[in-house]
Amino acid sequence: MKRVDPRLLGMHLGRPLTGPDTLHIDITNGCNTNCVTCWDHSPHLRVPRPQRWKRQRIDSATVCDILNEVSELGGLRSVILSGMGEPFTHPDIYEMIAEVKRRGLYLTIITNLVAADPERIISLGVDQLLIGLHAASPEAYRAFHPNFVNDEWQRVLAMLTRFREAGRRYKHIHVICRENAHELPAMIRQAAEYQAEQVNFKLASLREGTEAVRITEEQRQRLVQRWLPEAKDEAARLSVSANFEVFADQLRAGEEATAPIEDIGCFMGYSYARILVDGTVLFCCSPEVVIGNLADGPFPDLWDGPRWNQIRAQLRRGEYFSACHQCGKFNMNHSLSQRFEQAFGQERLYQVTGRKP
Repeated sequence: MKRVDPRLLGMHLGRPLTGPDTLHIDITNGCNTNCVTCWDHSPHLRVPRPQRWKRQRIDSATVCDILNEVSELGGLRSVILSGMGEPFTHPDIYEMIAEVKRRGLYLTIITNLVAADPERIISLGVDQLLIGLHAASPEAYRAFHPNFVNDEWQRVLAMLTRFREAGRRYKHIHVICRENAHELPAMIRQAAEYQAEQVNFKLASLREGTEAVRITEEQRQRLVQRWLPEAKDEAARLSVSANFEVFADQLRAGEEATAPIEDIGCFMGYSYARILVDGTVLFCCSPEVVIGNLADGPFPDLWDGPRWNQIRAQLRRGEYFSACHQCGKFNMNHSLSQRFEQAFGQERLYQVTGRKP
């Protein structure tokens, strides 16, 4: 009998049989830019974050403690270092990278790359960078990052060139909004030029004032009818991998929604956890779905505790939070949904996501 991944089996049974596969640790709230779509640093926010909050960051000893606790559960394979700010602005980032790699874990860093040292990234063996480019031209880049007005675009392109020379293929991330929607085909050409591993498009999730940069209905129609098909053609011509299927689903959601989560279900409660700089533990990447705080007890107690199990059961019934309709882990959920269906069939998939056949 074929062995079933214990994570998928846990989804089938409704209880985790192992710890999270992916641990996401925020290491800083401080950022070197102000992306227009950002819930924490955008100039469009109606209520800006206080400076005290922006100065918060985690120390490397705490990162080690967290890794120790989560590893006790078994199953940990990968770590994401990011923040509600830019991780490469943290003075101890390279020490943290070395610690994760010392443990043999797959390391992903979510970054705008501007403050990074490409030589240290290469030498330390960072497995994956999710590089937030959000543009294929200096004009769109500066529209998306209003405070970048010097040589940031040229610096990023120089680092992309260095990674290409070193044979390091990383992912390009483009959060699509009013300022850059027209550049989809050019983003594919850019990925081919710098030999990106993949391009991930994500329709911007917007709130608290950032709705000001939501794509217009005209742009949505152009994306569906022209820019997305052109991008697909370019990707086929240039052999570029991109998440076109997921992005198309987001476009079809319409209005404020960016993720038709009810069509695939949520599996984050068996695969993923996020910890913020103040020790807050999140069920997923959304700051609205809080489990508790590491000050309340060790991570293993929270992972199989009443709050986490309550949310697992709720989502299993197809009862979502408002934030779920702008799911930041839609790509991951989409993949897990497909894997679960392959292992247990469509009928069981529907049962564990609260859907009717």
